[in-house]
Amino acid sequence: MSQNQPNTILEANKFDGTNYSNWLRNLRIVLDFENQTYVLDKSLPQPLPEGFLPRERLTFEKFTQWHEDNQKVRSIVLSSMSNESQKQYERYEDVCSIMRRMKELYAVPDRHIRYAVTKAFFDARMIEDHSYESME
Repeated sequence: MSQNQPNTILEANKFDGTNYSNWLRNLRIVLDFENQTYVLDKSLPQPLPEGFLPRERLTFEKFTQWHEDNQKVRSIVLSSMSNESQKQYERYEDVCSIMRRMKELYAVPDRHIRYAVTKAFFDARMIEDHSYESME
C-alpha cells in the first residue's frame, strides 16, 4: 500500500489503549479510502475444495481478494498501534478477530455514556443568587 494522506491520520493517532473510539473512527476513514472496510466486519471465508467448478470461480476470486485485503488491513491495524498493543494482537491471523477482541476490551457501550451524561446533568446544581439569563 502506498503512502497516502489518509494513512497519516493513523500515524499521528496510534492506538494506545485509551483512545479506542477515536482510533477506530480514523481507521475506518483510511480503510474507506482504500475500499477495504469490509475486512473489519467479515470473518474469514471458508476455503473452496480442490477441483472447484468453473461457476465457483467468482467465489474463489472473492476468497483470494479477502485474503489479500486482510493481510494489508492487518498490517495497517498493527502499524497504527503502540508497540505494547502490537505485541498483544500480532498473533491474530485475521483482522476481524483483532477487532472483535478490541471491541470486547475497549468499546464503551452507548447506554453507559448516555447514563453518565444524564447523571452529570441531573447532579448539576444551580447557584443561588446567580442570573442565568445573561449567559450567552
